[in-house]
Amino acid sequence: MRLILHTAAYWLLHTVRRAIPAIQPLARAEFATIRLRVLKIAARVSETAARVRLAFTAACPHAELFRSLARSLCSRPP
Repeated sequence: MRLILHTAAYWLLHTVRRAIPAIQPLARAEFATIRLRVLKIAARVSETAARVRLAFTAACPHAELFRSLARSLCSRPP
């Protein structure tokens, strides 16, 4: 079971790294860096029937990266 979870986490981070635009410095970053800078960010999540909204602080340094990741990941087929 641990191997399956580890494989799923690796696949998720690999997908996120591929979705980061090439002009961003995180496009070639290691998984630990992506985890610290992208996945461990505090945000307020509000959920409705049609969408999920993330509200970041005004000082979030990677807010534009989140927007581009959301656009690129949502436009991909499953």
